[in-house]
Amino acid sequence: MIAELGLAALWLAASLALLQLALVWFGLVGDKADLLAGVRPVAVAQAGLCAIAFLALIALFLRSDMSVALVAANSHSAKPWLYKFAGTWGNHEGSMLLWVTVMGLAGAGVALLERALRRDTHMATLGAQAAISLGFYAFLLFSSNPFARLAAAPEDGQGLNPLLQDPGLAFHPPTLYLGYVGLSVAFSFAVGALMTRNVDAAFARAMRPWVLGAWVLLTIGITAGSYWAYYELGWGGWWFWDPVENASLMPWLAATALLHSVTVLATRDALRAWTVMLAVVAFSMSMVGTFLVRSGILTSVHAFAVDPERGTFILALLLVYIGGALALFGFRVGTVREGAQFELVSRETMLVLNNLLLSVVLGVVLIGTLYPLMTEAFGHKVSVGPPYFDAVAGPIALGLMLVMIAGPVTRWRHDALRAVGGRLLVPTLVGLAALSALAVLAWGRIGVLPFLGLVIAAATAVGSLTPLGKRNLRRTPLFTYGMVIAHLGCAVSIAGMASDSAFTVEKLAAMRVGDRVSAAGWTVSLDQIGPIAGDNWTAMQADVSAARDGGTPVLLHPQSRFFTTPPTATNESAILTRWNGQLYVVLGEPTQDGRWQMRIWWKPFVTLIWLGGGLIALGGLLSLIGRERRGWMKRLRKAAA
Repeated sequence: MIAELGLAALWLAASLALLQLALVWFGLVGDKADLLAGVRPVAVAQAGLCAIAFLALIALFLRSDMSVALVAANSHSAKPWLYKFAGTWGNHEGSMLLWVTVMGLAGAGVALLERALRRDTHMATLGAQAAISLGFYAFLLFSSNPFARLAAAPEDGQGLNPLLQDPGLAFHPPTLYLGYVGLSVAFSFAVGALMTRNVDAAFARAMRPWVLGAWVLLTIGITAGSYWAYYELGWGGWWFWDPVENASLMPWLAATALLHSVTVLATRDALRAWTVMLAVVAFSMSMVGTFLVRSGILTSVHAFAVDPERGTFILALLLVYIGGALALFGFRVGTVREGAQFELVSRETMLVLNNLLLSVVLGVVLIGTLYPLMTEAFGHKVSVGPPYFDAVAGPIALGLMLVMIAGPVTRWRHDALRAVGGRLLVPTLVGLAALSALAVLAWGRIGVLPFLGLVIAAATAVGSLTPLGKRNLRRTPLFTYGMVIAHLGCAVSIAGMASDSAFTVEKLAAMRVGDRVSAAGWTVSLDQIGPIAGDNWTAMQADVSAARDGGTPVLLHPQSRFFTTPPTATNESAILTRWNGQLYVVLGEPTQDGRWQMRIWWKPFVTLIWLGGGLIALGGLLSLIGRERRGWMKRLRKAAA
């Protein structure tokens, strides 16, 4: 009965989405306030039904109900409860149900919390959100039913992909989905504003927390996913420009541009048309990513390789939503007033340049991701990998960092070029000092791009702190601290990426028990190797001693695991973290003469990559709290007056 309850709740939620859309349409067209009064309760009820459906699916996985096709295909009774729970969304149908559930809850949040927006724009926004939800409800109910029963239940399930049996699965996908849905809300706001010809600062202030929240969640999801792939896949890298990795990066790039643009519109009433266009582009990128992951055209550890019929359904949704939004934008853009003017030397100009560079990087990633797929469709296989992305996107990203230094120290509306140069004196001197030091210590030993990355990271780190100069730190707004921390996080991440690229040392060895190898000052010894067993796997585990420059040895335990359900072999890396980097050890296959293949990396300052990502997310969170707190305080003072 649990599956039937979940399916019934899903159908009722879809019906309420249709009702919500109808109430908005006829209420706005016919100017009938009584119809519009029912929109908020319907949105809240829809969210409740979505939550019931998703909780029902979680219960089916925890109970190991193998009569449900989705559970039988993606779970096993012997699997630890955490992976049963996380397995709810570790598959195509469950992840899409999570998507619509979060979308329903977000719609309820817009209905209940938004009070500052003009009423017709608010209602049009809820109507647009209902229209988006309807498409995904149809996708679930007619193409990807998560509650479908089997005619005969198997004795046990096939199990979850072992690569996904990791605690990271419990929070990595949900954070990404929350980010994607946040962008759908921003898209709905943009559509609502265009429909009611109400693109102004109030609209931007209503949309900004959703954009900022989505951006923070996407940052957390991408950072966590990068580290998960780094330690789980055993390949020693943190980013491979995999098409599905790119599918999460592209919405983040668009959301970053949108975040800066919507801030300008909210605070300075400028960039109106640009903000609306970026809202459409950001949601478009999340839809493109959804299509890539679920169409079956990609083979990736991240991808849900499903039948092309589902991919066609998502492609149709993409064309309807994005094509319709672009058509609406083209039809109504003439009604969007220009907004406030600004001079060439101004913070607005810096933010426009920032957005243009982000858009170029987005275009580079989009072309590099889609081009091989298009050529393969015509019978020609073309490989586009890290060399292309690093060579093309890397320099643009470094230029973006330079703009990021100058933007916060430039005044709004108008500034003097000489004054801006004076405020940039300290970051410039730090950058020159870093350039000189690296030229002496590492010239000719590292590539040009890592070299420039380290120099610009040093200048950016200092430049990110410049907005705090000559301020009363106790009275500085929280969102200013958020901006400083986020920009500092960018510098820290760039420093980690450049250090990993420039100074990583790799050692490949075939070792017997008792053998030793040296790499970058580390001495690694294979002490013993033997079988062990886990809850649902067996493994060969090596005991490896690692010592740096004659210091005290530390014991590491890399494993080569084998899962029986489904039959899969994986490598579990062993990582030793120090303040200046990580020692990364992977156990490979045995050789015919009784030795074991070992891969050893010393990766200086690689942890700065994820530390920087955490700082970026923290900065965004502080900005969100600061902005919302200021808004609530203003409303409270207004109500008291």
